[in-house]
Amino acid sequence: MTSKSSYAQILKASSIMGGAAGINLLLGMLRVKFAAVFIGTTGVGLISSFGALQGLIGTLAGLGIQSSAVREIAAAVGKGDDQAVGRAVLALRRVCWLTGLVGMAAMMLLAPWLSQLTFGHRDYTLDIAALGLIILFGNLSGGQMALIQGMRRIGDMARANIYGAAAGTVAAIGFYAALGLRGIIPTLLAVSAIQLALSFHFARRVPVPKVSLTWRQTFAEASGMVRLGLVMMWNGLLGSAVAYLTVTLITQHEGTQAVGLYSAAFALSGMFVNFVLGAMGADYYPRLTGVASDKPAMVRMVNEQTEIGLLLALPGLLATMALAPWILQIFYTREFLGAVELLQWFILGCLGRVISWPLGFVMLALSKGRWFLLTETSFNLVHVALVALGLQFYGIEGVAIAFVVMYVGYITAVLLVSRHLIGFKWSGECTRIGLVSLPVLGAIFIASRLLPLWPATGVGLSLTLVTSVLCLRGLATRVGAEHRIVRAITRLPGGKLLLPAH
Repeated sequence: MTSKSSYAQILKASSIMGGAAGINLLLGMLRVKFAAVFIGTTGVGLISSFGALQGLIGTLAGLGIQSSAVREIAAAVGKGDDQAVGRAVLALRRVCWLTGLVGMAAMMLLAPWLSQLTFGHRDYTLDIAALGLIILFGNLSGGQMALIQGMRRIGDMARANIYGAAAGTVAAIGFYAALGLRGIIPTLLAVSAIQLALSFHFARRVPVPKVSLTWRQTFAEASGMVRLGLVMMWNGLLGSAVAYLTVTLITQHEGTQAVGLYSAAFALSGMFVNFVLGAMGADYYPRLTGVASDKPAMVRMVNEQTEIGLLLALPGLLATMALAPWILQIFYTREFLGAVELLQWFILGCLGRVISWPLGFVMLALSKGRWFLLTETSFNLVHVALVALGLQFYGIEGVAIAFVVMYVGYITAVLLVSRHLIGFKWSGECTRIGLVSLPVLGAIFIASRLLPLWPATGVGLSLTLVTSVLCLRGLATRVGAEHRIVRAITRLPGGKLLLPAH
């Protein structure tokens, strides 16, 4: 595959999932706005607490199998082994049922204790017990989406995401408007049920060879997925634990309203980055797994993915940094303006996410579970320690500062591990993009702290505009003048002036 065609493949998959993610982004804005209006900072804080708790137990119940199954299915497809695909899918589905039922039962049984631990009282016992159904639904839908991603059916993934987001938004607005704070749990249940139905619908369209397995054979077939899955589960568990401990620590130190501010800032900072990384990740992980035996090809693919990720994400990060006060009022209400400083710190950390994200998949593609386990465990523990210290010395803003410091160390760690495993080093192009990204983002951050609102906004928007044009030109150079996105831009008024001459 030539360099231009490889960039084009990355951008094609990103544009399909990115279109879906963009629609999801708009629908998410709508859900958040109505949540802020109908249930306020306290309601947003409760959503965050319930979500963190559900994520923690759900991660344990899932055993990481959905993520490891993507690798198993993609590897079998790459070898052209239809029977291996059939065995992996049947084992995956059976194990998802088992683990989902166990997770549901555990959540229901532990509900009184979890309510006491999270909120300091047992008033939310029934609400937490209801989250058990969401864990079952999530396990089942996760298994179906693993099949779709492993088969690289990007269009079906995009459609499932769009339909789920649209239906979930309607449900959320209806429940919040009718029930207020009591509408949170019905909303979460409705969204998970919708996702489950859609995942089954699109999974049924995937041709999977029929095979028969005894339960003994099922467990033997699933053992490989479970081994890698346990490593991935541990990472997911740590991430969920960090989220849960963070909201719990903030609740104890600053109160539920502070959790609402933190949740708003964190969600907004990750919104555009999640949009970009989610769009690329659907195709990147299976492709990287497919070339795991060719280390130079892996190095090239990681660099290409990093370049595209930075060029796509940087304009959004800069705009969010520059317009933070207005974005918080648009997505939430004036009640959330106390989250401006948090949001700006989180944006700095999100740049670290974009840089480190392609490197993190190297260990998974090579099935180097021990390296992955060591790296992720170390930095999740560091993150919790930094959050505790940040709260102690800087209050709620210290949580956002901890996020930035953690990612500085994490980038260094995954770079060193990738260098050891595949001889990785950043290309000259990656280095140049990084050397532009950091100073520009830093300049907007400093301007927002030192200048009055309107001058700071003017500086931020000017730098965002110039950088966005440079990023657009960089993308066009990489995919070529004949790419459909480049041709579409040239048809716009003044579009040719934005692109490099060919």
